[in-house]
Parts: sequence; structure tokens; C-alpha cells
Amino acid sequence: MPTQTEAPAAATTQELRFPPDFWWGAATAAYQIEGAVAEDGRTASIWDTFCATPGLVTDGHTGEVAADHYHRYRDDVALMREIGLSAYRFSVSWPRVQPGGRSGENPAGIAFYDRLVDELLAAGIKPAATLYHWDLPQELEDRGGWTARDTALRFADYAAVVGARLGDRVQLWCTLNEPWCSAFLGYGAGFHAPGRKNPADSLLATHHLLLGHGLAVQALRAAVPSAQISIALNQGAVRSLTDSPADRDAARRIDGLLNRIYLDPIMTGAYPADVMADTASVSDWSFVRDGDLAVIAAPIDALGVNYYAPDLVSAATTPHEEPSVYPASQDITFHQTPGPRTEMGWTVDPTGLRDVLTAVHRRFPDLPMYVTENGAAYDDKVDGDGRVRDTERIAYLRAHLAAAHEAMTAGADLRGYFVWSLLDNFEWAFGYGKRFGIVRVDYDTQQRLLKDSAHWYRDVISAGGIAA
Repeated sequence: MPTQTEAPAAATTQELRFPPDFWWGAATAAYQIEGAVAEDGRTASIWDTFCATPGLVTDGHTGEVAADHYHRYRDDVALMREIGLSAYRFSVSWPRVQPGGRSGENPAGIAFYDRLVDELLAAGIKPAATLYHWDLPQELEDRGGWTARDTALRFADYAAVVGARLGDRVQLWCTLNEPWCSAFLGYGAGFHAPGRKNPADSLLATHHLLLGHGLAVQALRAAVPSAQISIALNQGAVRSLTDSPADRDAARRIDGLLNRIYLDPIMTGAYPADVMADTASVSDWSFVRDGDLAVIAAPIDALGVNYYAPDLVSAATTPHEEPSVYPASQDITFHQTPGPRTEMGWTVDPTGLRDVLTAVHRRFPDLPMYVTENGAAYDDKVDGDGRVRDTERIAYLRAHLAAAHEAMTAGADLRGYFVWSLLDNFEWAFGYGKRFGIVRVDYDTQQRLLKDSAHWYRDVISAGGIAA
């Protein structure tokens, strides 16, 4: 890993400085930006199937074209260079590299990422590759998806292929992006692909995703002994509505199902006992086999933290009738936290990012971290003079960078920050209605336009800090 050559400090009362080797990045995901879903041998992913099912995605939108990054990646890298990014986090499309999830590689598919990585390096931008950002090959889902143990084994094969091809140039690997979303939204609540609604499946998928992570770590280290490996978890700040024992217990339970169910087995080699007890009515956890947890706990070099908004919970006076995203949590109520909201309806609260980073640091003080996603969707408009004056996004990013700096000052070993997202893109079940990018994409013409936030971020990168 890169080393921090100096601690962050306030250079003056007006400026918060970050270390000179801090990674200033932006992030994307393959299905959200690439398009070209049927080109050069790529086969369907679970998101292609999900999008083709009427009523599941807003306005029937799909990732068929998305931001056409597959054909426009050179122009997009030129934009990254113009902004001054020092790092770019992208994801590799599994069905593009291994059509159908079969062993071996698709030469045309892997060649795209070869070209992308070379283009990044030529622009002086560090490539950070995510192996899995939710686009499971449909054929693997047909054989059980992440509820099937074999999918974890296939993921290790895929990791070995990508590692062998790109490992000499990729400078940071993320095995999985937000396995909570894959498991709980995809297999438990049905909001994401593959659209299953079975609480027991969400726990089974959780375990096999984590097993796949551990096996991928092994495969990457075998292919690239010098690899720097992480996983991107959506760690959240979970707060109780009141200080009552019942509300505090509700927060404990959600913290367990959001945060500790993933972080603990990776870092300690054990699932939290309270989480297993809380979910005993849903699953007996017999899917955990001897040796699995040792594989899951394969050492990582850094933790990726994705953060958007905190959770505020309380005990419910009567159980909910509607299904919950979390298994065995029908007696917990989620509340809207106070404060301004983004276009997603998420509260803007940068203290949550500070609290997440400091909480991880307290538990694992020697663990380097990256903020691998942080950003906001707003209803951006192009003004008559051709500008996107996204002042709300600038305020959001400024406040969260200040929160990250506060965590670093408290001792958190934060090595970099990746804005979500570089480009406006396909926002999963919301289709193209939510814009997260610091670069606007006109979906009719594919024209790119740097928003005011991109110009602001360029100035932050150039200065190495923000106004206090």
C-alpha cells in the first residue's frame, strides 16, 4: 500500500490539507456506464434479465447503452485527466470477461480492460479495479446464483483470470462492492437483481459472497503476489431514535446486519454471535462449513468504505406486516433522519462518514481505509449558458471531505477518496432518473459536460485540501 508520508493537518485556519500521497479519485461500475451489453462476446448478467422484466426498473430503462463508456473510454479518461484525478475505480464485467461464467477468458472482453488500464496509466491515473459490482452472469444465477456454493468457486476462477491479465498494472483491487446490497436487496427484498424475496436466501448469499471474497483474495495473491487487496463495504452509522433500551437494541441489531455481519468475519474470522442469534428464526447457519471462516478472513491490505447517509432506528410498537430488507427485523422501524435530502431522499449528514471511519479505526487501528464511494444525486439542469451549477453537490462533497479529514485527525488511516460518480449513469432500479455524476451525460447524444462540481473537485485536488 502507499504510505502516508505525513498526517493531515490544517495548514491555516482556512484550509484542511490532505497528505501529498492521498488518492483523489472517482468511481463507476461496469453495468452502469459501459453499455455494449451484447458486443464482443459478452453474455447476459442478472441485471440484463432484471431490466427486461416489466415493472422492475423505472420507465423500463436498461443498461443496454448506458453512458456508452465501452466505446468512449478514451474520451472519459481524458476528462479524468482534465479534472486531475490521481485514481479511478472501475469494475470489471464478469459476463464480458467470462461469458456465461464459464472458465477461461473471452479475449475480446478482457482486452477492453487491458486498453482501459493502459489508457489510465498513460494519463497518470492509478487504476483501482473492482471484480464484482453486481453483474453476475445469468447462467450462474440459473444454477443458484449466490445461494449456490459453486458460485464462490467460480468467482475465484474469474479473479485468477483478471488478476493474471491486469495484475501487473492495477494498483488496488476490490473483490466485492457492497455485498450487503447483493445479498439483502437482491436475494432478500427483491429490489435489486436477481429479484428474489427470501430472507433465508439473503443470509445464504451473504456467506457465499464472503466465501467468494476470501477465495478471490487467495487467487489474486497467487496470480499477483504484490497485489494490494480490499473489499468495498457499505458501512453505515446506525443510531437509535432514543436512548431507551429497546431503541438501543434495535440499533445494535441493524448494526449487526448492516456492518458487523460483513466486517467481523473478514477481520476476525467469526460471524457475530448476536447476529446469528437474532436470525435464528430465519436460518440455522448450517451452510457455514469447516474452514470457510479461515478462507473469508484471508488478510486484506485495506478496507473500502462506501457511505451515503446514516440510519435512524427504533423498536416498533407493533410488528410490520410488510417485508423488511433485513431478516428477522419486522419489529424495528426506520426513521428519516433530520436535515436536507438528496434527490434519492437520503439525508445529508457527513457526521455519519466521520463516525464510520473512526469506528472502524477504533476496532482495527492498523487497517488502512479508502472512501471508495461517496456522493449525491441531485436534479441537475443545464443553464442557458451551458453550465450545470450543482451547488448542492459541491456543498455535499465539501462537507464529507471535511468529515473525512476530521476522522483522519482522530487517527483513522484514510488513504484516498473516490467520488461517486464520475459520470451520470444507470442508477439500477431507478433507471436514468437519478444523476450522481460530476460529469453530466446527455443520454440522447452521449455528450459529456463537466459540472461545476467537477471544476470544484479539480481545484480541491490541485490545492490538496479544502476550505475549512
